[in-house]
Amino acid sequence: MPVVKNIVVLISGNGSNLQAIIDAIAADKLDAKIVAVISNNADVYGLTRAKTSNIDAITLDHRLYPSRESYDEALRQQIDTFSPDLVVLAGFMRILSEDFVTHYQGRMLNIHPSLLPKYKGLHTHRRAIEAGDTEHGASIHFVTPELDGGPVIIQSKVPVFTEDSEDVLASRVQMQERNIYPLVVSWFCSERLKMKNNKAYLDGNELPLFGYADE
Repeated sequence: MPVVKNIVVLISGNGSNLQAIIDAIAADKLDAKIVAVISNNADVYGLTRAKTSNIDAITLDHRLYPSRESYDEALRQQIDTFSPDLVVLAGFMRILSEDFVTHYQGRMLNIHPSLLPKYKGLHTHRRAIEAGDTEHGASIHFVTPELDGGPVIIQSKVPVFTEDSEDVLASRVQMQERNIYPLVVSWFCSERLKMKNNKAYLDGNELPLFGYADE
């Protein structure tokens, strides 16, 4: 019988992708346990989602630390008390230091609201609209020291319409995020997904540059 994998989820806000993973576990679509949810902001709804599901909900406020490195070290120590098999970044709005990322290399995932390598960083929906893009979307990738630069596992595309606002486009992308993140987490937890030599592999096969099912 496979061993249930332990997950720590890091958030900074509403936690909609956290909820999607919680729901997938409850529906037996994902053989895993979220052992803790950690936020750098105390007053966010994602922590309420965790408490409602009887998951340890922890606040570690980055503003109480003198440097990025000191915060990341405290965060690492907090995470490691739970001995996670996987760390999931679900809207965690912090740039992580190289030492922190290296510590979790190959077992930390992030979801980014663009079709990487396009639009790394912030304001991705605005940038896609301003560029006149006809498609946009979300990417899930392994986390490496390069910001939003780790190997892509999967992307989901959505159309961009001329009348779209940032909020409308963001909502369309978020619907796709909630579908693909639990899927990728399930691949990892069933040991189908791995990172080797800075490349993503599914079922032993190297994934293409833009991830699984790239057209």
